[in-house]
Amino acid sequence: MGITWSVTRKMGTTQILGIILGITLVSPQLLNAYAVGGTAAADIPFWDFGFAQIDKIGYQAQVIPAMLAGFMLAYLERWLRKRIPEAVSMIFVPLLSLLPTILAAHIILGPFGWWLGSGISAIVNAGLTSSVSWLFSFIFGGLYAPLVITGLHHMTNAIDMQLIADFGSTNLWPMIALSNIAQGSAVLAVIFLHRGNEKEEQVSIPATISCYLGVTEPAMFGINLKYVYPFVAAMIGSGLAGMFNNLMGVRANAIGVGGLPGILAINGTEGGGWLAFGIAMGIAIVVPFGLTVVFRRQGIFNKIDPVDEVTGNLYAEEFATAGASIQNVAAGSATTTVYATETERIFAPAAGDVIAIGEVADPVFSKKMMGDGFAVRPTSGQIYAPVAGKVTSIFETKHAIGILTKTGAEVLVHMGLDTVKLKGAPFDIKVREGDEVTPQTLLAEMDLKAVKAAGKATDVVVVFTNDEKISGLTLVKTGIIKPQEEIGTAEIL
Repeated sequence: MGITWSVTRKMGTTQILGIILGITLVSPQLLNAYAVGGTAAADIPFWDFGFAQIDKIGYQAQVIPAMLAGFMLAYLERWLRKRIPEAVSMIFVPLLSLLPTILAAHIILGPFGWWLGSGISAIVNAGLTSSVSWLFSFIFGGLYAPLVITGLHHMTNAIDMQLIADFGSTNLWPMIALSNIAQGSAVLAVIFLHRGNEKEEQVSIPATISCYLGVTEPAMFGINLKYVYPFVAAMIGSGLAGMFNNLMGVRANAIGVGGLPGILAINGTEGGGWLAFGIAMGIAIVVPFGLTVVFRRQGIFNKIDPVDEVTGNLYAEEFATAGASIQNVAAGSATTTVYATETERIFAPAAGDVIAIGEVADPVFSKKMMGDGFAVRPTSGQIYAPVAGKVTSIFETKHAIGILTKTGAEVLVHMGLDTVKLKGAPFDIKVREGDEVTPQTLLAEMDLKAVKAAGKATDVVVVFTNDEKISGLTLVKTGIIKPQEEIGTAEIL
């Protein structure tokens, strides 16, 4: 029920229909999925339609059948709403969405999903218990963090649930908890290396705590991916911790909160139990921390790290090419850094209502994990360049465009919230990478109705992603604005 409901919620369709669909998959009138293995084939109840018979089997603990049924219901409802007149849609859309989906769930999707889920869990379990389990676990432990970036990590929950259903416990989930710890430990090393940088500590300290409590996105997007070398160090540490964990036969009774609290889900008597998992946690702390320090001091993977370890102040050679002047003046044992700045004019990217970035309903932006900026709640789908510069990147999913200004500011124009999942459908890009743009340049057109129909917010977020080069950002105008209207300035180092 929870899965089918959440699918309809994410897809922006009728949530009560998802709940009803979930109920039909676990109805007490069906043979419970846990009892199927111990029931003779001749004793399994069935519906007899004369021309066909369908087994009356429930889908408890089967995640994939519920997901397949939920998506069929959501897409069918959206398709019908476009074709059935509004006057009768309340009657016919729920009926014609739910009834075929229930039938398909029990005839096609359920049996197929059961087979697919069991097959995946068998393959994963075989890989983690085979003679090359050390390699399998090292690769999974190392690559789980990149999966989080793509959003594909949510599929591992389905695999974990299937493993628990088939084998009584899961050997996959402990490695996920260790990956959370490894990312947090890499950020902890960054705090150590960049100590004294108060601006960065405002992001890195909460991000570390968040990682250790099971949520890695703030750390990865706010710190580790920005500098690269902590992310690589965390991947290696996670892989080694996962390999040790699996070689010791550690398994979890359930999935839950990752990070340090993950030990609560570990089976204390199976394999190495709590002791082995505790050692694996130690590996996930020590190795990423140590590698992050080594990579930073040896100059490995850290070409974009702007921290000078001698002064503890923000520093980078590329500031000179961006028009910044850095002058160190020695006075006794003290070192003073003086910056020359340039002013970058900021323009409205769309017609609508300008809001502070802290009001954006997405913590990645509102907490300034990507950098400082602002947002516009648009009334029109025409999106213009907020600054003058060169287009450096256009995301494959068309929802975001990167611009580099002559002052060296890196500006991200992000259209809508969580719109990466729409795979470019509501966006029509009008520029190409390498194009020179001005505030009069139309970057893209966003179909506001389509974005809203998908259940996503239409906020156009403008972020200065190389935050270390922004000494100040000022909005001189908020509220209702017109596109191409000057609304503020940014001071660029």
